[in-house]
Amino acid sequence: MRVDVEGPLVRLRLDLGYEGTDFSGWAKQPGRRTVQGELEGALGRILRLEPPPGLTVAGRTDAGVHARGQVAHVDLPLSALAAASARRAAVVDVEGAWPGSEAEWLSALIRRLSGVLPPDVRVHAVSVAPEGFDARFSALSRRYGYRVSDAPGGVDPLRRREVLWYARPLDVDLLNEASARLLGEHDFAAFCRRREGATTIRELKRLDWVRGDDGIILATVVADAFCHSMVRALVGSLLAVGEGRQPVEWPSGVLAGAVRDSGVHVAPAHGLTLEEVRYPAAGELARRAAATRRVRTLSP
Repeated sequence: MRVDVEGPLVRLRLDLGYEGTDFSGWAKQPGRRTVQGELEGALGRILRLEPPPGLTVAGRTDAGVHARGQVAHVDLPLSALAAASARRAAVVDVEGAWPGSEAEWLSALIRRLSGVLPPDVRVHAVSVAPEGFDARFSALSRRYGYRVSDAPGGVDPLRRREVLWYARPLDVDLLNEASARLLGEHDFAAFCRRREGATTIRELKRLDWVRGDDGIILATVVADAFCHSMVRALVGSLLAVGEGRQPVEWPSGVLAGAVRDSGVHVAPAHGLTLEEVRYPAAGELARRAAATRRVRTLSP
């Protein structure tokens, strides 16, 4: 039975993670398995909505990229949420108030999602979004991690889907020296796949490398936003420095050139994980979204 979608809507924030190996990225594509497609299909099935509700995500990830801290929002009719909860007899009042316990409704939705979603995507939390919240445009920053192992024997087989094996020894000091030269607001066109009408100006807030006790090297990359393939292109250029094939000045020189360099190899997707998306306080969400929507230019 199809649910009546008339009446008040509520915006929900979804905090989720996924193992990206078997996905063709986040965004829906005809004939391909995607994270967005799985989630929207699950919501449509649970809430009996046709077509399924559309999700807006904080950052679209490429095929094979993982996420621990992805965030999305969805606008849903309260009537559909009532039908999905244990309180099926609840009636939404004309002002859109939550009948019964809001927490019960959201907990029921999470339980239902866990029952229908495949094991490589999980919704960890669902909450009512504050006024002005937009998963994409309200975000202050995104934090990615890229994991590399240069162990002679290769990667631990249990971690092969999230760690890149690099066949040559890497110098973490060289990696960090080259990375420091890339920080700040720049036009990252040299490390992005161009999209018509989209800016490639970004503020790179953090880029550093640490070798853990297990020998795995973790690159932490934080920016206000990323353009397509930016993190993996940055990592690929820096790995060339870490192995001694390029000087520490080379990645910053490529950046200054503002054009794609054939010497930059985009690092494989499976080493990359979206770890966290940060947002401002509730009162600043709408203002942040408006500022993000403006097309940026570099100051002279």
